Amino acid sequence: MTEPIGPIRPTEPTDSSEPCESSERSSVTPGASFGSMTLLVIAKEPRPGRVKTRLTPPFTPEEAAWLAEAALADTLDVVVRTPARRRVLVLDGAPGPWLPTGIEVVPQCAGGLDERLAAAFARCDGPALLIGMDTPQVTPELLTVDFADCDAYFGPAEDGGFWALGLAAPDPGLLRGVPMSAPDTGAVQRRRLAHLRVRELPRLRDVDTAYDAEAVAGAAPGGRFAARLARLTATHR
Repeated sequence: MTEPIGPIRPTEPTDSSEPCESSERSSVTPGASFGSMTLLVIAKEPRPGRVKTRLTPPFTPEEAAWLAEAALADTLDVVVRTPARRRVLVLDGAPGPWLPTGIEVVPQCAGGLDERLAAAFARCDGPALLIGMDTPQVTPELLTVDFADCDAYFGPAEDGGFWALGLAAPDPGLLRGVPMSAPDTGAVQRRRLAHLRVRELPRLRDVDTAYDAEAVAGAAPGGRFAARLARLTATHR
């Protein structure tokens, strides 16, 4: 990921952060289907000044956080509607009214983003797909992946990062040491998967700037994110 997994962004440790734990590669039954998958969402609590800072300006920190909350709510709504054995929010901060039922919440560990992503996969005992909170245009169809004849899924982001990473047998070592928030983050992470059978997911744009926000809202015009962006844009005219 670049500015986070394209879509997944680095987070500062909070009091709720836990030490990162090492873990060996998890085992998985060959031919595991999406019904046995864990869906992971790594995110920050949408608080002013801590999320979507590159949207300021043109928006205020409070408005940027309001947009971030909508993006997270849209994402979690899609996750709830996607077939999975477990749905887990790996959160930096505290959950709020935007959290739907059917989602487990676990704290992010301390450390860099690579360690946080690695720790998220280390919690899984079977196939898992991880996404962030910056691509509210995702759909259940995009997230319904089948590991029956592949080992990994990789979703590149427009900014050079990645918005999704799926592993049939989660191996935290595949993420540790990948430089985050760099133009080649996605390329480096993709090379880590070179020995695996990988399926590519569509390239998506994550929300970094106001331009990104307009493009993403256009891709998902019926969501909360698009509605809030339209309201804010109207007030700024």
